[in-house]
Amino acid sequence: MALKLYNYLTRELEPFEPVEEGHVYMYVCGPTVYDHSHLGHAKTYVAMDAVVRYFKYLGYKVRYVRNLTDVGHLLSSGEDRISRGARRERLDPMEVVDTYIKSFHDDMDALGVLRPNISPRAACHVPEIITWVQGLIEKGYAYEVNGNVYFSVAKVPEYGKLSHRNVDDMVAGARIDIRDEKRDPADFALWKSADPEHIMRWPSPWGEGYPGWHIECSVMASKYLGRTFDIHGGGLENMFPHNDCEIAQSEAYHDGDDAFAKYWILVGSLTVSSVKMSKSLGNFLTIKDALSLYSPEAIRYFILSGHYRGPVDFSRDAIQAAQRGIDRLHNTIRKLRRRIERTPPAGTAVLADVAGFKEYRDAFERAMNEDFNTAQALAALFEFAKEVNRTLDENDHLSMGTLSAMDKLFSELAGDVLGILPENLEERVGGETIEGLVSLLLDLRQEYRAAKEWSKADAIRSRLSELGIVLEDTAEGSSWHLA
Repeated sequence: MALKLYNYLTRELEPFEPVEEGHVYMYVCGPTVYDHSHLGHAKTYVAMDAVVRYFKYLGYKVRYVRNLTDVGHLLSSGEDRISRGARRERLDPMEVVDTYIKSFHDDMDALGVLRPNISPRAACHVPEIITWVQGLIEKGYAYEVNGNVYFSVAKVPEYGKLSHRNVDDMVAGARIDIRDEKRDPADFALWKSADPEHIMRWPSPWGEGYPGWHIECSVMASKYLGRTFDIHGGGLENMFPHNDCEIAQSEAYHDGDDAFAKYWILVGSLTVSSVKMSKSLGNFLTIKDALSLYSPEAIRYFILSGHYRGPVDFSRDAIQAAQRGIDRLHNTIRKLRRRIERTPPAGTAVLADVAGFKEYRDAFERAMNEDFNTAQALAALFEFAKEVNRTLDENDHLSMGTLSAMDKLFSELAGDVLGILPENLEERVGGETIEGLVSLLLDLRQEYRAAKEWSKADAIRSRLSELGIVLEDTAEGSSWHLA
């Protein structure tokens, strides 16, 4: 079955046909690095990671570019996010940027998100951005007013073809105050004149200023992937205005001869009680805090258990369920590998239906080929885990070939593609094991309390507290949670 993906540009499920045979050129809008990333960011980048991993599994050579926005991304007040972060922490803007770039990479590494081939920073591409802005002015698509350069949307009849919004809707939904100096309220900034107090500024033909957010991605994507590349990914919330503006200015700069990107893959939001997780609303959990409570694989499982295009609602119950699911999968693989360790290389019998395992690989690939349906792929993987458990329980003598075939399938599907099988599995203690140990200690503590051996009961509470486990005693009994 050929790979098909949902293209937001056409709103259709389309067969994937790369620009260059055997290669995939992919760009994803990266974070604005002014604070620690939260689980909403994780949803986007874990989903995109699964896409990249699956292309590699299929044998494609992937060039993956994910930028870092370190200037030009404005708040609704018109203030640069990096400048706000610098003022908040009393640091130079580039100190803030470097601090949170490291934080972001640490988070992504911990979640098993593969590093992109190229991670360009906007501030390192200001000369190329200025060249693009000059080119758009010369071609008649942009104009300068008081040191600001705006893109004229009236020059591009197809402006908004990704979001399918008309210009009136775009003006009504604009997040930045409309300036009277624009020729049209829908026009957007390519270059901004820097106010006297604005720290981040570069000399340009229009005076000192800084680039607009939208032009940065166009310049970096085109520089590293070419005039037309295969896939543009990112968050669905950036479809308008960011992605619409990218398309308009990129295709205008290249005289409308080439499409900017062939396929647009956009990721739905992570929500909390059906409201998008965001810093502005305060309903967020940082990735670092989440990793202190749950395993990286549980977080990935939670994200991948829904389709990337749809929203996924975060709750403690949902992610704890994901942790239990991961623990069951990991326990099956541990059980398999322990059998491998004690099986002679030659084995004593061969399971007749080893080829039958192919049905699980086929089911997994069918799911992924249907617009990267990771939820169905996980279902196929867990069906395989059930089969492995049954096979291990019902056959005392299995050949090394049979056992290795099972392990190889887990490694490729759970590990290489979905990223939910850690390399150090044998060193990891699963959540179910932790819950069992804590329950055992609670039972022992209850026995001490019944026998009025209060010092021993208190010692258990104290030791658990030192490990970050808080006990709560009620009339119904004792319960625990992580601090």
